[in-house]
Amino acid sequence: MREPRTRDGSPHTRHKTCLPRPSGTGLSLSREAREPPGRAGRKSTTREPIIQEPVASEPEATRRDAGVAESVRANRGWWDRNADEYQTEHGTFLGDDRFVWGPEGLDEVEAELLGPPDELKGKDVLEIGAGAAQCARWLAAQGARPVALDISHRQLQHALRIGGSFPLVCADAGALPFADGSFDLACSAYGALPFVAEPVLVLKEVRRVLRPGGRFVFSVTHPIRWAFPDEPGPEGLSVSGSYFDRTPYVEQDEAGRAVYVEHHRTLGDRVRDVVGAGLRLVDLVEPEWPAWNTSEWGGWSPLRGNLIPGTAIFVCERD
Repeated sequence: MREPRTRDGSPHTRHKTCLPRPSGTGLSLSREAREPPGRAGRKSTTREPIIQEPVASEPEATRRDAGVAESVRANRGWWDRNADEYQTEHGTFLGDDRFVWGPEGLDEVEAELLGPPDELKGKDVLEIGAGAAQCARWLAAQGARPVALDISHRQLQHALRIGGSFPLVCADAGALPFADGSFDLACSAYGALPFVAEPVLVLKEVRRVLRPGGRFVFSVTHPIRWAFPDEPGPEGLSVSGSYFDRTPYVEQDEAGRAVYVEHHRTLGDRVRDVVGAGLRLVDLVEPEWPAWNTSEWGGWSPLRGNLIPGTAIFVCERD
Protein backbone atom coordinates (compact mmCIF):
# COMPACT_ATOMS: atom_id res chain seq x y z
CA MET A 1 0.00 0.00 0.00
CA ARG A 2 1.08 3.53 -0.46
CA GLU A 3 0.80 5.80 2.54
CA PRO A 4 -0.67 9.20 1.57
CA ARG A 5 1.57 12.07 0.64
CA THR A 6 2.14 14.93 2.99
CA ARG A 7 -1.24 16.09 4.16
CA ASP A 8 -0.97 19.42 2.32
CA GLY A 9 -0.93 17.39 -0.89
CA SER A 10 2.56 18.41 -1.96
CA PRO A 11 3.48 16.37 -5.03
CA HIS A 12 6.79 14.79 -4.08
CA THR A 13 7.15 11.16 -5.09
CA ARG A 14 5.64 8.49 -2.85
CA HIS A 15 6.59 4.86 -2.63
CA LYS A 16 3.94 2.17 -2.50
CA THR A 17 4.25 0.57 0.88
CA CYS A 18 1.53 -1.98 0.64
CA LEU A 19 2.68 -5.47 1.18
CA PRO A 20 1.14 -6.08 -2.16
CA ARG A 21 -2.32 -6.52 -1.07
CA PRO A 22 -5.13 -4.10 -1.83
CA SER A 23 -8.07 -5.82 -2.54
CA GLY A 24 -14.96 -5.11 -8.84
CA THR A 25 -15.59 -8.49 -9.51
CA GLY A 26 -13.36 -9.71 -12.31
CA LEU A 27 -11.48 -12.66 -13.72
CA SER A 28 -11.08 -15.70 -11.50
CA LEU A 29 -7.80 -17.56 -11.87
CA SER A 30 -8.76 -20.98 -10.52
CA ARG A 31 -6.80 -24.11 -9.59
CA GLU A 32 -6.73 -24.98 -13.28
CA ALA A 33 -5.00 -21.71 -14.19
CA ARG A 34 -1.45 -22.99 -13.79
CA GLU A 35 1.84 -21.67 -15.10
CA PRO A 36 2.06 -21.46 -18.90
CA PRO A 37 3.52 -24.50 -20.72
CA GLY A 38 7.24 -24.78 -20.13
CA ARG A 39 7.11 -22.88 -16.83
CA ALA A 40 5.23 -25.32 -14.67
CA GLY A 41 7.15 -26.18 -11.55
CA ARG A 42 9.74 -23.49 -12.17
CA LYS A 43 10.79 -21.49 -9.11
CA SER A 44 10.55 -17.97 -10.44
CA THR A 45 11.61 -14.91 -8.51
CA THR A 46 10.18 -11.46 -8.07
CA ARG A 47 13.62 -10.04 -8.79
CA GLU A 48 13.63 -11.14 -12.46
CA PRO A 49 13.51 -8.37 -15.11
CA ILE A 50 9.96 -7.23 -15.76
CA ILE A 51 8.75 -5.38 -18.85
CA GLN A 52 7.34 -2.01 -17.86
CA GLU A 53 4.56 -0.17 -19.69
CA PRO A 54 4.92 3.55 -20.50
CA VAL A 55 4.29 5.77 -17.50
CA ALA A 56 1.61 8.48 -17.75
CA SER A 57 2.15 12.05 -16.61
CA GLU A 58 2.48 12.64 -12.86
CA PRO A 59 -1.00 12.89 -11.27
CA GLU A 60 -2.10 15.71 -9.00
CA ALA A 61 -2.22 14.94 -5.27
CA THR A 62 -5.16 16.33 -3.34
CA ARG A 63 -7.56 15.66 -0.48
CA ARG A 64 -11.20 15.28 -1.52
CA ASP A 65 -14.17 12.96 -1.16
CA ALA A 66 -14.09 9.67 -3.07
CA GLY A 67 -16.87 7.11 -2.89
CA VAL A 68 -16.94 3.33 -3.15
CA ALA A 69 -17.16 3.03 -6.94
CA GLU A 70 -14.52 5.68 -7.64
CA SER A 71 -12.11 4.16 -5.14
CA VAL A 72 -12.51 0.66 -6.58
CA ARG A 73 -12.02 1.83 -10.17
CA ALA A 74 -9.02 4.01 -9.36
CA ASN A 75 -7.18 1.46 -7.24
CA ARG A 76 -7.78 -1.45 -9.57
CA GLY A 77 -6.23 0.63 -12.36
CA TRP A 78 -3.35 1.85 -10.18
CA TRP A 79 -2.30 -1.62 -9.11
CA ASP A 80 -2.59 -3.02 -12.63
CA ARG A 81 -0.31 -0.23 -13.90
CA ASN A 82 2.17 -0.36 -11.02
CA ALA A 83 2.33 -4.04 -10.07
CA ASP A 84 5.51 -4.63 -12.09
CA GLU A 85 7.38 -1.77 -10.43
CA TYR A 86 6.12 -2.77 -6.99
CA GLN A 87 7.25 -6.38 -7.31
CA THR A 88 10.62 -5.33 -8.70
CA GLU A 89 11.24 -2.80 -5.92
CA HIS A 90 9.97 -4.81 -2.95
CA GLY A 91 10.27 -8.43 -4.10
CA THR A 92 13.53 -9.03 -2.25
CA PHE A 93 12.08 -7.88 1.08
CA LEU A 94 8.84 -9.79 0.61
CA GLY A 95 10.43 -12.95 -0.75
CA ASP A 96 8.41 -15.49 -2.68
CA ASP A 97 6.90 -17.32 0.28
CA ARG A 98 7.26 -15.15 3.39
CA PHE A 99 4.33 -13.90 5.45
CA VAL A 100 5.30 -10.36 6.47
CA TRP A 101 2.80 -8.12 8.25
CA GLY A 102 4.42 -4.76 7.49
CA PRO A 103 7.57 -2.80 6.65
CA GLU A 104 8.89 -3.48 10.14
CA GLY A 105 9.40 -7.06 9.00
CA LEU A 106 7.20 -8.78 11.59
CA ASP A 107 6.94 -12.35 10.30
CA GLU A 108 3.95 -14.62 10.93
CA VAL A 109 6.28 -17.52 11.67
CA GLU A 110 7.23 -15.60 14.83
CA ALA A 111 4.06 -13.59 15.51
CA GLU A 112 1.61 -16.54 15.20
CA LEU A 113 -1.32 -14.11 14.92
CA LEU A 114 -3.27 -16.68 12.91
CA GLY A 115 -2.27 -19.38 15.38
CA PRO A 116 0.69 -21.75 15.75
CA PRO A 117 2.01 -22.83 12.32
CA ASP A 118 1.53 -26.52 13.14
CA GLU A 119 -2.21 -25.84 13.67
CA LEU A 120 -2.69 -24.32 10.21
CA LYS A 121 -2.62 -27.68 8.44
CA GLY A 122 -5.92 -28.43 6.72
CA LYS A 123 -7.35 -24.95 7.42
CA ASP A 124 -9.17 -23.05 4.67
CA VAL A 125 -7.63 -19.57 4.58
CA LEU A 126 -8.59 -16.52 2.53
CA GLU A 127 -5.88 -13.92 1.83
CA ILE A 128 -7.42 -10.58 0.84
CA GLY A 129 -5.34 -8.17 -1.22
CA ALA A 130 -2.84 -10.92 -1.90
CA GLY A 131 -0.76 -9.28 -4.63
CA ALA A 132 1.78 -11.90 -5.72
CA ALA A 133 0.41 -14.23 -3.02
CA GLN A 134 3.57 -14.46 -0.91
CA CYS A 135 1.53 -14.98 2.26
CA ALA A 136 -0.72 -17.58 0.65
CA ARG A 137 2.36 -19.43 -0.56
CA TRP A 138 3.72 -19.54 3.01
CA LEU A 139 0.35 -20.77 4.28
CA ALA A 140 0.32 -23.54 1.68
CA ALA A 141 3.77 -24.62 2.88
CA GLN A 142 2.30 -25.07 6.37
CA GLY A 143 -0.34 -27.42 5.00
CA ALA A 144 -3.18 -24.88 4.87
CA ARG A 145 -5.55 -24.55 1.89
CA PRO A 146 -5.24 -20.86 0.93
CA VAL A 147 -7.17 -18.84 -1.62
CA ALA A 148 -5.43 -15.64 -2.77
CA LEU A 149 -7.75 -12.77 -3.73
CA ASP A 150 -6.79 -9.41 -5.21
CA ILE A 151 -8.52 -6.68 -7.19
CA SER A 152 -5.56 -6.38 -9.57
CA HIS A 153 -5.28 -8.87 -12.42
CA ARG A 154 -1.66 -7.82 -12.99
CA GLN A 155 -0.70 -8.55 -9.39
CA LEU A 156 -2.16 -12.04 -9.73
CA GLN A 157 -0.17 -12.54 -12.91
CA HIS A 158 2.92 -12.12 -10.73
CA ALA A 159 1.49 -14.78 -8.42
CA LEU A 160 1.21 -17.11 -11.43
CA ARG A 161 4.77 -16.24 -12.45
CA ILE A 162 6.17 -17.25 -9.06
CA GLY A 163 4.01 -20.38 -8.92
CA GLY A 164 1.75 -22.27 -6.57
CA SER A 165 -1.15 -24.71 -6.73
CA PHE A 166 -3.73 -22.70 -4.77
CA PRO A 167 -6.60 -20.72 -6.36
CA LEU A 168 -6.14 -17.09 -7.40
CA VAL A 169 -9.29 -14.98 -7.53
CA CYS A 170 -9.58 -11.48 -9.02
CA ALA A 171 -12.43 -9.78 -7.16
CA ASP A 172 -13.45 -6.86 -4.96
CA ALA A 173 -13.05 -7.39 -1.22
CA GLY A 174 -16.40 -5.67 -0.73
CA ALA A 175 -18.19 -8.41 -2.68
CA LEU A 176 -16.41 -11.67 -1.91
CA PRO A 177 -17.41 -14.41 -4.40
CA PHE A 178 -17.62 -17.18 -1.80
CA ALA A 179 -20.41 -18.95 0.04
CA ASP A 180 -21.19 -18.25 3.67
CA GLY A 181 -18.87 -20.06 6.08
CA SER A 182 -16.25 -21.04 3.48
CA PHE A 183 -13.11 -20.31 5.52
CA ASP A 184 -11.57 -21.05 8.90
CA LEU A 185 -9.23 -18.04 8.74
CA ALA A 186 -8.79 -14.83 6.75
CA CYS A 187 -5.85 -12.44 6.57
CA SER A 188 -4.86 -9.22 4.87
CA ALA A 189 -1.41 -7.67 5.17
CA TYR A 190 -1.80 -4.05 4.06
CA GLY A 191 -4.48 -5.17 1.61
CA ALA A 192 -7.91 -3.80 0.78
CA LEU A 193 -8.78 -1.98 4.03
CA PRO A 194 -6.67 1.18 3.44
CA PHE A 195 -8.18 1.64 -0.02
CA VAL A 196 -11.92 1.18 0.47
CA ALA A 197 -14.41 3.95 1.17
CA GLU A 198 -16.62 1.75 3.38
CA PRO A 199 -14.40 -0.66 5.33
CA VAL A 200 -17.37 -2.02 7.30
CA LEU A 201 -18.66 -3.54 4.04
CA VAL A 202 -15.42 -5.48 3.66
CA LEU A 203 -15.41 -6.55 7.30
CA LYS A 204 -19.03 -7.74 7.04
CA GLU A 205 -18.13 -9.76 3.96
CA VAL A 206 -15.21 -11.32 5.80
CA ARG A 207 -17.45 -12.22 8.72
CA ARG A 208 -19.95 -13.78 6.31
CA VAL A 209 -17.42 -16.11 4.70
CA LEU A 210 -15.81 -17.09 8.02
CA ARG A 211 -17.00 -20.11 9.95
CA PRO A 212 -18.04 -19.63 13.61
CA GLY A 213 -14.89 -19.22 15.68
CA GLY A 214 -12.96 -18.09 12.61
CA ARG A 215 -10.23 -15.47 12.88
CA PHE A 216 -9.48 -12.46 10.67
CA VAL A 217 -6.16 -10.63 11.05
CA PHE A 218 -5.39 -7.50 9.03
CA SER A 219 -2.65 -4.88 9.05
CA VAL A 220 -2.83 -1.26 7.93
CA THR A 221 -0.74 1.87 8.19
CA HIS A 222 -0.95 2.99 11.80
CA PRO A 223 -3.57 5.79 11.83
CA ILE A 224 -1.28 8.21 13.70
CA ARG A 225 0.94 8.34 10.60
CA TRP A 226 -1.69 10.46 8.82
CA ALA A 227 -0.73 13.41 11.04
CA PHE A 228 2.91 13.29 9.88
CA PRO A 229 4.62 13.87 6.53
CA ASP A 230 5.35 10.62 4.74
CA GLU A 231 9.12 11.05 4.97
CA PRO A 232 11.68 8.63 6.45
CA GLY A 233 14.00 11.32 7.82
CA PRO A 234 13.74 13.96 10.56
CA GLU A 235 11.24 15.96 8.46
CA GLY A 236 8.80 13.08 9.01
CA LEU A 237 8.75 13.56 12.77
CA SER A 238 6.80 16.83 12.98
CA VAL A 239 3.00 16.91 12.87
CA SER A 240 1.83 18.54 9.63
CA GLY A 241 -1.91 17.88 9.63
CA SER A 242 -4.90 16.89 11.72
CA TYR A 243 -5.13 13.28 12.77
CA PHE A 244 -8.90 13.78 12.78
CA ASP A 245 -9.12 14.88 9.13
CA ARG A 246 -10.70 11.88 7.42
CA THR A 247 -10.76 13.42 3.94
CA PRO A 248 -9.41 10.78 1.52
CA TYR A 249 -6.04 11.20 -0.14
CA VAL A 250 -6.56 11.21 -3.92
CA GLU A 251 -4.29 11.32 -6.93
CA GLN A 252 -6.15 12.48 -10.01
CA ASP A 253 -5.42 12.98 -13.70
CA GLU A 254 -5.77 16.18 -15.71
CA ALA A 255 -9.50 15.59 -16.12
CA GLY A 256 -9.98 15.26 -12.36
CA ARG A 257 -10.51 11.49 -12.47
CA ALA A 258 -9.08 9.64 -9.48
CA VAL A 259 -6.23 7.28 -10.36
CA TYR A 260 -5.37 6.34 -6.76
CA VAL A 261 -7.36 6.69 -3.53
CA GLU A 262 -6.50 5.97 0.07
CA HIS A 263 -8.83 6.40 3.03
CA HIS A 264 -7.93 7.44 6.57
CA ARG A 265 -9.59 5.98 9.65
CA THR A 266 -8.61 6.89 13.18
CA LEU A 267 -7.75 4.12 15.61
CA GLY A 268 -11.18 4.50 17.19
CA ASP A 269 -12.81 4.30 13.75
CA ARG A 270 -11.04 1.03 13.03
CA VAL A 271 -12.21 -0.47 16.33
CA ARG A 272 -15.79 0.68 15.70
CA ASP A 273 -15.64 -0.76 12.17
CA VAL A 274 -14.61 -4.15 13.52
CA VAL A 275 -17.34 -4.17 16.18
CA GLY A 276 -19.93 -2.75 13.76
CA ALA A 277 -19.29 -5.64 11.38
CA GLY A 278 -20.10 -8.16 14.10
CA LEU A 279 -16.52 -9.21 14.81
CA ARG A 280 -14.79 -9.29 18.17
CA LEU A 281 -11.44 -7.53 18.56
CA VAL A 282 -9.13 -9.76 20.58
CA ASP A 283 -5.81 -7.95 20.08
CA LEU A 284 -4.26 -4.83 18.57
CA VAL A 285 -0.58 -5.26 17.74
CA GLU A 286 1.75 -2.29 17.13
CA PRO A 287 5.05 -3.81 15.97
CA GLU A 288 8.23 -2.15 17.21
CA TRP A 289 11.04 -1.56 14.75
CA PRO A 290 13.60 -4.39 15.10
CA ALA A 291 17.32 -3.71 15.31
CA TRP A 292 18.08 -5.98 12.32
CA ASN A 293 15.92 -3.94 9.93
CA THR A 294 18.08 -1.11 8.55
CA SER A 295 16.05 -0.53 5.38
CA GLU A 296 13.76 2.33 4.41
CA TRP A 297 10.43 1.74 2.67
CA GLY A 298 8.65 4.94 1.69
CA GLY A 299 7.98 6.74 4.97
CA TRP A 300 9.03 3.73 7.04
CA SER A 301 12.56 3.85 8.45
CA PRO A 302 14.57 2.90 11.54
CA LEU A 303 14.51 6.55 12.67
CA ARG A 304 10.74 6.86 12.61
CA GLY A 305 10.07 3.27 13.58
CA ASN A 306 11.97 3.65 16.85
CA LEU A 307 9.86 6.69 17.81
CA ILE A 308 6.32 6.29 16.45
CA PRO A 309 4.33 3.24 15.33
CA GLY A 310 4.06 2.57 11.61
CA THR A 311 1.75 -0.44 11.47
CA ALA A 312 -1.40 -1.49 13.30
CA ILE A 313 -2.48 -5.15 13.22
CA PHE A 314 -6.06 -5.99 14.22
CA VAL A 315 -6.76 -9.53 15.42
CA CYS A 316 -10.50 -10.27 15.17
CA GLU A 317 -12.70 -13.29 15.65
CA ARG A 318 -16.20 -14.32 14.64
CA ASP A 319 -18.21 -15.69 17.55
